[in-house]
Amino acid sequence: MKVIIKMPILKWGLFVLTNLLLISCEDSFLKEKPLDFLSSDNVLTSKKGFENYIIALHDAARSELNKVDYNDGYINLQQGTDIACNGELALINYGNWTTYLTPSRPAVANYWNWAYIDMLLRANTVITYAQKPELSKIWANEAEKNAIIAEACFFRAYTHNFLANLYGGVPIVDTIYGGPKTDFVRNTRKEVYESARKDLEFAAQWLPDLVEKNKEGRIVKAAANHLLSEVYISLGEYDKAIQTASKIIDGGLYKLMTTRFGSEASKPGDVFSDMFRPGNQNRSSGNLESIYVWQFEDQTLGGQGGATEAGNPSLRYWGPFYVNVKDPAGFNQVVVDSLGRGVAGVRANTYFFYDLWKDNWNNDMRNSSHNIRRVHYYNNPASPWYGKVIEEAHKAKIDTFRMLFPRIRKVEGNISWKGATSAVNRGYTTNDFIVYRLAETYLLRAEAYMYKGDLIKAAADINKVRARANAKPVESSNVTLDYILDERARELVTEEPRHRTLVRTGKLVERVRKYNMREDTRTSIKDFHQFWPIPQSAIDANFSTKLTQNPGY
Repeated sequence: MKVIIKMPILKWGLFVLTNLLLISCEDSFLKEKPLDFLSSDNVLTSKKGFENYIIALHDAARSELNKVDYNDGYINLQQGTDIACNGELALINYGNWTTYLTPSRPAVANYWNWAYIDMLLRANTVITYAQKPELSKIWANEAEKNAIIAEACFFRAYTHNFLANLYGGVPIVDTIYGGPKTDFVRNTRKEVYESARKDLEFAAQWLPDLVEKNKEGRIVKAAANHLLSEVYISLGEYDKAIQTASKIIDGGLYKLMTTRFGSEASKPGDVFSDMFRPGNQNRSSGNLESIYVWQFEDQTLGGQGGATEAGNPSLRYWGPFYVNVKDPAGFNQVVVDSLGRGVAGVRANTYFFYDLWKDNWNNDMRNSSHNIRRVHYYNNPASPWYGKVIEEAHKAKIDTFRMLFPRIRKVEGNISWKGATSAVNRGYTTNDFIVYRLAETYLLRAEAYMYKGDLIKAAADINKVRARANAKPVESSNVTLDYILDERARELVTEEPRHRTLVRTGKLVERVRKYNMREDTRTSIKDFHQFWPIPQSAIDANFSTKLTQNPGY
């Protein structure tokens, strides 16, 4: 049984607190202690109350994936990158960067509001209230209190790191306010990373090594150290990044999966595909590689999250729009459970599907038919073409940009049946989503070694990941930041927020110009697009002092 994200009892309390931050600062604040609804003063009076707030934080964190659709959400940060684009040409996402990325664009404000209202407000509330002297009696000891604070500190650091890797320097918000505040100023990007570092160092000290099965998805020490290693890299502290990543790699609790396991181990597949099959994302399935996993649960209030309780949207947005493919007899494809109903909101490009595998096409497990589906079959039983290979029958007659292209199979899974027909047509799944796993920890450590100039150790870490995939080892002389980004693409496609990785490494503009398959995307990106604009709504609400805009906007 996994922890289910529920939060209805907090809605009113969080609504009141939301009015205190940035975009709603014109609202008044009632100083009287409310007794007739669940405010923070009423909820945060017991350990159970703090647990409820922590669960609300997990709900907010998971909503990064499914709070809004691919016009604005997590999927949006895959589209305008080196490995993927927007497959729906009618949408403007990154078709023209200058037209799309403006301070008034809803997506620009949605990420900002998610960070400052959904995440930082809740995290700061937990941290502030847990340290109130009058609440000291609810804690059995200092360690119990610090464990709660540590989990909130992780999320505060995660959010500040998110903001620094999207907008650059932003206001650090590490407290809650007793009234409207309209004079926020931007901290430097380095200061934002330093704030995240401080929180993560505390979190890594007090978080548990592991959690019980019924609390899967909760934050553990390795999650804090994983993110801390990345933050150290951003700060240029490579020795600390290496030491921190090594605590996970050499700690004995986590390992790269090298033998088959889990719910479909008896079916055709390989160990890499096993990690993403339904039910296999968490440690309890035998997956000792997973460090932090967003949880979804079908037919359970709060278990699917998002405004529509829809579930994990990855299958819908990464999959081709195959249901609109007609066979030569005029029959459409049929929506099926495992394939869902893709719309190609994000379409991996030629560079990913072909160029990245050219030296290991037949050997690299991650390019196997169990992990990339390159052959599709007509599946309408009423059609005389039923069971025949679509690619062979149609060849160049199909729109292969949106309607039919290879499918990354990590995203396949059981359709979310909340609302049955609606859910099938939308193609959301109940698959849990791996946020951090050990393979990425190795690649972070390799990156730190590379920056230090120790290419032999960098290659050794990369080759740990490549050996599990049966890929030929990389020579140390070939290890560059571009090679590491290529390896991250092979290993972490659909998992990592690729846009933020490219911003963090300073490679967004260069690699989009070089590899994105849409000409309008390649040619319209400008150097200043390395960071997103600050939302105009935030600038307007901050009327007591100037909240400066990023250059170029």
